[in-house]
Amino acid sequence: MDNLSRKKQHLPYHYDDPKLMGQQQAYLELLYAYNQTRPSQSTERQQLLTKMLASIGSNCHIEPPLHANWGAHNLHLGSGCYINFNLTLVDDADIYIGNDCMISPNVVIATSGHPILPKLRLHNYVYNFPVTLGDNVWIGSGAQILPGVSIGDNTVIGAGSVVDKDIPAYVVAYGSPCRVARAINDQDKTYYFKNHQLDVWD
Repeated sequence: MDNLSRKKQHLPYHYDDPKLMGQQQAYLELLYAYNQTRPSQSTERQQLLTKMLASIGSNCHIEPPLHANWGAHNLHLGSGCYINFNLTLVDDADIYIGNDCMISPNVVIATSGHPILPKLRLHNYVYNFPVTLGDNVWIGSGAQILPGVSIGDNTVIGAGSVVDKDIPAYVVAYGSPCRVARAINDQDKTYYFKNHQLDVWD
């Protein structure tokens, strides 16, 4: 079985196989161009995102700089998403982000890892598993989302979390490793931050 087939089946494969490199440099050139745009160049940014990403919905905004080893070529982004500064994607496999998601600064989403066995790392083996975020997910600053993770709709991931397992919908989760702290509940209809009371409700 060749490395491309192994990669598609989520098996360990040699990442340095020239046959796998494909258009990676071209994707990185587009990413470089995106990161050089000025704040006033919103039209140019949207045009570049359409070329760069696997798919993108309407009304999305990604603050440069964006970092991605495949130029965000494997990122599937829903509508109404806001991504703050310094998102890092290890996007060897697909990353699916639903509608109306917010991603805070300095988040890492990684689809790739290396085997623990030292001999395999010495021989340049890597593996990939896709990452999925549901709709209306908020990822706090500095969080790291590891290969194969799924996060359910409406969930909040706290700042600095290391998400190594699936997180269900409609919960608050945080920590290293990230674990569910509580469900989103009636308390959240009264308080928006600690003991600060909501004065609006839509």
